[in-house]
Amino acid sequence: VQLQASGGGLVQAGGSLRLSCAASGRVFSNYAVGWFRQVPGKEREIVAGIRWSDGSTFYVDSVKGRFTISRENAKNTVSLQMNSVKPEDTAVYYCALDIAGVVHGSDYGPQFYDYWGQGTLVTVSS
Repeated sequence: VQLQASGGGLVQAGGSLRLSCAASGRVFSNYAVGWFRQVPGKEREIVAGIRWSDGSTFYVDSVKGRFTISRENAKNTVSLQMNSVKPEDTAVYYCALDIAGVVHGSDYGPQFYDYWGQGTLVTVSS
């Protein structure tokens, strides 16, 4: 499985950005996908996730009501719509995939995911 993250860039605070994670090599079936972010000197943290089997989603409190994770089955793509962005959202964003589809929730750290995209930088200016 290969994951390709894209969509990062520079955006003003209050604006919007849409990140995409495209999978190749295997069709999504019962997988779970998560979006993480990392800033220099800090650990990689989960932001949101989606379980492919039933489409259920979760978000960390800091992005609830602002970010939306969604899937496009036909394109094997998971997107992260980021609205009302804040300077503290500045980070490198990574998508990750859990083959078994059981990782779902903010309690699961990076070590529970099997495949990773290369990361895409999001910079929010104030």
